[in-house]
Amino acid sequence: MEKWWKNAVVYQVYPSSYQDSNNDGIGDLPGITKRLDYIKKLGVDIVWLSPIYKSPQVDNGYDISDYRAINPDFGSMEDFDKLLGKAHDLGLKIMMDLVVNHTSDENKWFEESRKSKTNPYRDYYIWRDGNAGKSPNNWGSFFRGPAWKYDEQTGQYYLHLFAPQQPDLNWENPNVRHSVYDMMNWWASKGVDGFRMDVINYISKPEGLPDAQLQADEELGNPEPLVANGHRVHEFLQEMNNKVMSKHRMVTVGEAPSVTTDEAIKYAGLDGKELDMVFQFEHMGLDGNENPVLGHWSDRKASLKDLRSNLTKWQEALEGKAWNSLYWNNHDQPRVVSRFGDDSNEEYRVLSAKMLATMLHLQQRTPFIFEGEEIGMTNSYFKKLSDYVDLDSINTYHQFVDKQHLVGSQTMLKYLAMHSRDNARTPMQWDSTDNGGFSKHEPWEHVNPNYKHINVKQSLDDPNSIFYYYQKLIRLRHELPVITDGKYRLVKGNEDDEAVYAYTRKDENTTLLVILNYTKTTLDRDYQVPDNAELVINNYPDDKGNTLRPYEAKVYKY
Repeated sequence: MEKWWKNAVVYQVYPSSYQDSNNDGIGDLPGITKRLDYIKKLGVDIVWLSPIYKSPQVDNGYDISDYRAINPDFGSMEDFDKLLGKAHDLGLKIMMDLVVNHTSDENKWFEESRKSKTNPYRDYYIWRDGNAGKSPNNWGSFFRGPAWKYDEQTGQYYLHLFAPQQPDLNWENPNVRHSVYDMMNWWASKGVDGFRMDVINYISKPEGLPDAQLQADEELGNPEPLVANGHRVHEFLQEMNNKVMSKHRMVTVGEAPSVTTDEAIKYAGLDGKELDMVFQFEHMGLDGNENPVLGHWSDRKASLKDLRSNLTKWQEALEGKAWNSLYWNNHDQPRVVSRFGDDSNEEYRVLSAKMLATMLHLQQRTPFIFEGEEIGMTNSYFKKLSDYVDLDSINTYHQFVDKQHLVGSQTMLKYLAMHSRDNARTPMQWDSTDNGGFSKHEPWEHVNPNYKHINVKQSLDDPNSIFYYYQKLIRLRHELPVITDGKYRLVKGNEDDEAVYAYTRKDENTTLLVILNYTKTTLDRDYQVPDNAELVINNYPDDKGNTLRPYEAKVYKY
């Protein structure tokens, strides 16, 4: 089956924050349907919806209580069918979020599972006896605290790598796997065009569930090295491919924390045995804290040398072997222009947003755009802990500040302002009216105060806006085969440049030369651009040749 998604661009919608149609403060499916014409205008091919299933919303929908029902906050199945129909009429494909490492504890499978040790659903989840009155092993949850919860009804513990209300499914049980495949085929039969799979490389747990390695002074270990890329994960995904993907013309992308390039080739090999592509996170960890105990919580900026080295590694290692995704933003990551760019003033915000878009979109593989990225939405820079909604942010603050005294309150608030997931989840900024045109009701999450001058209406009215720049990048991908198929190479001598990133994309007919100034300093660089080269996109109104202005980006074709 042809790989139709290889020159596609994906747009991610976070439903609760996109558009509220009934003025209850929460975005919904009719709101998304209303905005599909806007998404089409951008030029993308696929719309990825973060979870819209029935859920208690302990983790913003990543705790699913019914895989075949719509969260009432978002509307009804009829609303979904209308959204899907309009998307298809516009030539847009819909990709669902698939969360099958765990469910909600309100899922009927789990409600049955906890009733008794002999219940037919007992082995849908991972239950174990305690160890001398404690948890079965020393695993910590990714949301802080132990990864096990004691259940008094049957006197055993169940595993939850995330919140206690998110019990992990037991993929060793074939009934679990086939229940998942049946559900996926049910959505595919409705016309859904693909799935983005949440932490899919965690589904195969190690035999015996051994203790994790402990760092000094830690009571709980990090289970990720044990659960990521488990011993049966490729077997399970090949089975899923056989039972689901091979039967439909769909696209699949697997979120795969801790994936290596070698593992990615197994998950997303061009042989098509498992997934079409993966999300990897290495470039998202380059600005982490120098103290490893604090993980990604910091306020430092990644160096260009580190960023270029990592992007280049992934471009080269997968060449001709596998596919992956290109992204700066998603619902779990802060805003790129605040993180890798410069939002200190309006001129630099626009220039650096365009520069970062160029850096990513001219590389090989499939770009993902997160809602608001295309207009240069920034971090919200909340000042108080009470401004935050994200469970991970709140739990981490209490852990690091109140319990472990690792950092002071103001320092941790700076880290949250840079890295909290709330930065991505503030409502979409449509115009300068109240609440940015998102809702007439107080929204579930604070609107970024800068919506008065950063919004869709302003972007569409300005021919030089970030929106139209993204639109042009997407059009170039559709028009120039070299962007999909050409080889990626760093310009010779660029490996150690601390300010400029220069690379080429080349096939038998065309060469693209991409030049990017990562700094706010004016620089001089000579890349010997041929006289016959055509400037196909740039973020300044003119070309000064070897002079590179702050955050300048330009692409030559010859």
